[in-house]
Amino acid sequence: MKQSLLAIAVLASFAGIASAQSSVTIYGILDAGITAERGGADGSITKLASGVQQGNRLGFKGSEDLGNGLKANFQLENGFNLDTGTSRQGGRLFGRQAYVGLSGNFGAVNLGRQYDPLFVVMDTIDPFSTGLTGAASNLMNSGNVRTDNAITYSTPNIQGFSGTVLYGAGEKAGDSSFGRTIGASAGYAKGPVVLMAAYDKINAAPAAGATAATTDLKLILVGGTYNFGPAKLHAAVESEKSNLAATDFREYLIGVSAPIGVGTLMASYIDKNDRTSNTRGGKQMAIGYSHPVSKRTSFYTSYGYINNDSNGINTVGDASSGGSTPAAGHNSSALSVGMRHKF
Repeated sequence: MKQSLLAIAVLASFAGIASAQSSVTIYGILDAGITAERGGADGSITKLASGVQQGNRLGFKGSEDLGNGLKANFQLENGFNLDTGTSRQGGRLFGRQAYVGLSGNFGAVNLGRQYDPLFVVMDTIDPFSTGLTGAASNLMNSGNVRTDNAITYSTPNIQGFSGTVLYGAGEKAGDSSFGRTIGASAGYAKGPVVLMAAYDKINAAPAAGATAATTDLKLILVGGTYNFGPAKLHAAVESEKSNLAATDFREYLIGVSAPIGVGTLMASYIDKNDRTSNTRGGKQMAIGYSHPVSKRTSFYTSYGYINNDSNGINTVGDASSGGSTPAAGHNSSALSVGMRHKF
């Protein structure tokens, strides 16, 4: 941890010098709330939750103009728990994002640990932006969220159309398909309409003694939003199949977000339909409100409730603080009140 803090301090000290030659920004999010969770197998709990609306982070990002419209770009982003000060993402120094790349008229190419295109699509379509206790990721599968060893290419925006492809190398000697991720997304955004689709194929990490790669998870997500003035309509459908876990789900989301005063009201309904005989699905109802008091500070509250199928253990969580997993077939709920500050 001392080494992590030293590295961050060194980067911060050089940021001012680097900014004289290029654009370097230090940024972050501090988010904490009080959450009452009910339905957990170990009983109910009220806790100080870290990163309810958005995960806490400290980041560095910048670019350098190389001429002729070409830029060198980088982003380093550390994740941490605000309630305890400990690192997230398994204790990685820059576990949220860490990449370098080039951008220009051709689009952008980045190398490093990056967000998966399918997660970006889900985050865009979800009224709760995969945060608060109504996060779509409570019932819908967001894939890796972040992918190691990733190479991405993002197209420029052409008349509202854009796309991203990702290849996450498994880096297993003898069989490059072990632990490999292949992802892609395409979208159209113009005026009140946003339409998006994404695909993920995530191969299992190699098991002890394994001699051949086995596909673990395939995801297809399609959805969009339509802003008709007084409110914005959100809708999505996802196919989730895993041959190792013997799962076959269809997830359906319908939601709305609307300005209320200076704040935003959010609500959604999600049905996770188990297409096997395992009855591991469930239904989530959620409502929330975010109220900004300045450009950087806001207060929020949200409530989420999951009615699980007879073998379902789906859990109401949030952006990063998790939740209390229920016993199979039992319901899960959580109520949060908190604040978020950006800098």
